[in-house]
Parts: sequence; C-alpha cells; structure tokens
Amino acid sequence: MAKESMKAREVKREKLAKRYAHKREEIARQLKSGEIDHEEAWVALSKLPRNSNPIRQHNRCKITGRPKGYIRLFGISRIQFREMASNGLIPGVRKASW
Repeated sequence: MAKESMKAREVKREKLAKRYAHKREEIARQLKSGEIDHEEAWVALSKLPRNSNPIRQHNRCKITGRPKGYIRLFGISRIQFREMASNGLIPGVRKASW
C-alpha cells in the first residue's frame, strides 16, 4: 500500500494541473501564433507552479496506490490485475501459465 501522503500529493498535483491548464494552453497558443518568442514563453511557464505541469503526475493503482507496474487500460497495477483475473473478477481474461 502506498502512503496516504503520497496519494494526497498525487491528488494535489491533479487539481493544480486542472487549475492551470488554461494558462498553459494560452501560452502555447501565443507561442504558436508568434505573439511571444520561446524565451518569453519559458519565463511565463516558469512562473507557474511546478506541480501544475501534467507531466509530474504519476499513474497509480486505484486499489493499492502502487506506482509501478501500472496497466493503463484497467487503471490498476499488474499485481492487482493478476489477483482479480485469478478470482474471475475481470471478464474475458483467462489464466495462462503465470
């Protein structure tokens, strides 16, 4: 299980990314149209909070919070996927030799 503080940090990053998405899109639009150059865009982006960048978000298992071995299609880690498949909780998945 992931620490509660790590889960809370991810929630905070997600909220910040949503809050500042419009500003990032506006800076990108200005850069593309030629209203500002690369240096001005870089300065504008550097004034935004670091955690507002969506790149800083990590995918975590919805059940355990595990950051590694994440299966994006299901939103869970490989370990939880294996346990759920073995219990028959994921339809259409048969156990092979694992």
